[in-house]
Amino acid sequence: MEGRQLRPIYDALELPDTKYAEEECEKLLRKHPNHYGAQSIKAFILARSGRPNEALLLGQSVLNTPSAMASAHVQQGLSLAFRALGRPREEIMVYTAALSFSPNDESLHTKVFKTAARNSMFKEQHHAAIQLSKLSKQQKYVWWLVVSLFLQAKHSKDDVSAPVQLKLAERLVEKAVTDGQLTSTEELRVYLDVLDIQDKHEQMTEVMADNGQLAAMISNDPDLVTQRINLFIKIGAYDKAIMAAIAALESRDNWADYKLYIEAVVTLVGQAADAEAKHSLVAGISSNFERWAGVRGKARGAKLAQVALATRMHEAGHGDIVGSPEALIWDYLTEFQQKAICYSDIMQFIVARREPSVLEYHQAQLEQRLPAARDSATNSDDAAQAWVNLEKIRYLLQALMGETDPKAWMAGIEPLLKFGLGSSQARKKQPSCSDMAFIASQRIIQAAFLAYSAADQREQLHSALFKALCVLESGIQLNDNSFLLKLYAIRLYLYLSCYERAQTIYDTLRIKHVQLDTLGHLIIGHGMALGCFALDMELCYNGVTFYDRFQSKMPRDIEAVYQQGTYSNVQDFLEFQSNIVHSVQRECTHRYALRGEGFEYGNAKETLARWEEADVSSIEHSEQTLSALHDNRDVSVMGLLTPKDMAQWDLELLTQSTPIPGHDFIRAFSLVPQVMHYLVCADIESLQEKLSELTLVVDNTNDTLSRQDVLFVRGIIDVGSLYIQASDPQNEIDDQLSRLLSVIRTNLPSNELDPSLFSLSSDGIRNLSAATELFTYMLALKHALSAQRLPAANAVGLALSQLRKEALKSVNTLRGWVDKNTRALVEEQWLAENDDDIFADVKRFVVGSQKQTTSMVTKACTTSWLRSVKNLLSQWEKCSS
Repeated sequence: MEGRQLRPIYDALELPDTKYAEEECEKLLRKHPNHYGAQSIKAFILARSGRPNEALLLGQSVLNTPSAMASAHVQQGLSLAFRALGRPREEIMVYTAALSFSPNDESLHTKVFKTAARNSMFKEQHHAAIQLSKLSKQQKYVWWLVVSLFLQAKHSKDDVSAPVQLKLAERLVEKAVTDGQLTSTEELRVYLDVLDIQDKHEQMTEVMADNGQLAAMISNDPDLVTQRINLFIKIGAYDKAIMAAIAALESRDNWADYKLYIEAVVTLVGQAADAEAKHSLVAGISSNFERWAGVRGKARGAKLAQVALATRMHEAGHGDIVGSPEALIWDYLTEFQQKAICYSDIMQFIVARREPSVLEYHQAQLEQRLPAARDSATNSDDAAQAWVNLEKIRYLLQALMGETDPKAWMAGIEPLLKFGLGSSQARKKQPSCSDMAFIASQRIIQAAFLAYSAADQREQLHSALFKALCVLESGIQLNDNSFLLKLYAIRLYLYLSCYERAQTIYDTLRIKHVQLDTLGHLIIGHGMALGCFALDMELCYNGVTFYDRFQSKMPRDIEAVYQQGTYSNVQDFLEFQSNIVHSVQRECTHRYALRGEGFEYGNAKETLARWEEADVSSIEHSEQTLSALHDNRDVSVMGLLTPKDMAQWDLELLTQSTPIPGHDFIRAFSLVPQVMHYLVCADIESLQEKLSELTLVVDNTNDTLSRQDVLFVRGIIDVGSLYIQASDPQNEIDDQLSRLLSVIRTNLPSNELDPSLFSLSSDGIRNLSAATELFTYMLALKHALSAQRLPAANAVGLALSQLRKEALKSVNTLRGWVDKNTRALVEEQWLAENDDDIFADVKRFVVGSQKQTTSMVTKACTTSWLRSVKNLLSQWEKCSS
């Protein structure tokens, strides 16, 4: 009967048609007001429809009716509702209430376990596992219990109970081993984790012994083999570690094993009593490396291990026993320079030893080889790749030697450009040509920042970066799959305030899913800073959608881990889930989405309702919650040829147009909506509190916010302060109002001075965007004053009306100037002839053989600027006091 009554609702949800499903719920509830099945499903529909408060109230009402919980329909509806609301404790309460009717229902106990597991509720997970292991003799429930005990102990703050839980887990596993119930490497890993967290490393080695009953299982798993070697090192059994590493490397080529082998030998060398013992140890490992270097498929790993051994021995103070790491590096290069991975292999070893004499040795070796490599590059793909690797080393050595002369960085740029972009190999899309175009563009960018580092040289900097953009775009035209060329093009377009083209290139990267968290910072937020609110909001909503879907999908993956018995993934999945749910980029994306909604046009009633109904409690942050955030953003994706500890040569850092948003940004743009909410709600006390917090943030940013963000936040503080002043009819507001209007006027385009290409490409559009954004918040202030019938509303309204007229005139004038003049100015100023220009070779190349691409880049810049200004003009036209 109940199922038949609910069928129309289920059918509507399957369509899915949430609105129709809610209508069917209401229809059923009109006939049967106490139909708990319909109420529970309605709670789920309300949760899915963005009405959490109504959903929670209705769901708790049903949950508090014990007799209702006997129905499977109620259990299903309520559990889905509480899951959608992110209320795992209430979801568990649903199953617990149902268990009072069916205490031995295995499926209900399993649901309790899985709900607890996916929400890191380890205590509840443990208790559910106990019940399952009592109900059923299935061995998987024993492992569920072991994993639960391990996780509870690992994350427990109770120093007394944790050891007890671990000991119990250990006994359960030992019994499973004795009974022959440890049958997979996944279960073995759980056993090792239980021992490892107790620092029982000796016992772990016994479990992993060659002659143990689990030996076959270990030998077939490369990760366990490596773990065994590492265990011997942990307990100081270096001889055993060496023997285990040799045995492993005889049958496979694993870099982690090489590193552990080297570490064990170097440690024993340090402990050896005499020189003969030291030399014997080194001779043994060197002999093995030489032998493996002659084995097909092992040569690269073994040769690189020779370099690693020599480097590590020098670090440990035993350099007199081994040969020069530098000589081995160049031997390695001679043999493997035709491989694209070669530079990544040896970069770490060049960087490890930065003494002048060592760098001079590398420089001498490079100078001997570079001319021949350059001359033979067109002979074959291998020869071209060899030249690419040497050019990368040349770049690295210049940075390590502290080269600051931009002319030195531009030396030899022409052959790189011709080969990377103008050769027959380039037209055939040879990968080494894209690499060479990338190296050339990096050299141009590096030289530009070294040549024009002073504040009064930024105009020349923009000119040089434009030429670098032409090189990057030429490379992209030849190879549309080059991720690195596109990343740098995005960076430089944003540096020159050209959002539209940057966003178009970003779209071609097809960044999706978890990459939105690691790479979303490359573009999200920049559109709002450059007047392209709609495009940026779409990216923000894509990000928000990803995070929301992740929160619903990842728990299912955690459930699957237990169901499939892949227990070694549990900790990784839980950590991954925590990192994404508590992600810095997630918070930044949500704040940008909230910020973008402030730009949305609405009448006075809609604007006030938006701020009044804002859920400000969910976006509050404390020092504790901020410190718990995890920064997953990948700043190493830029393909740097230099180490990260060299700021002057760090192109990832140099090409940032604005600081990457972090804790200060999250805090500031969590407080802005709160300020507006309390302003609209006339809550003076709360408003003053939030203004004080916001002032503290902006006064202590230490350049972690962009100049325009600081301008805007300080403007919001002034808006809030003006409201407080105006809330008392006896107070004068003229001075405060004038000061706030002056901030906006100062950042509008001047009607008296002609714009310049530099002002447009640097701060012009950004300042205008910040002024426009601040004006929309002043309109909300005016609407609040009017709604509360405060006398100041009239004065503020008149002032904003006059300011809007001025803005429309100046922004419209700027639009006309951009449309008419910028293309010609780019050609005249950024591509002009200059006898002293260190970028003359680049200029001749891009306006010569790459003329068509250079024209495209010019058009892309001018079109992007025009789009930004038009968007901002449209915003001013929509805004009306």
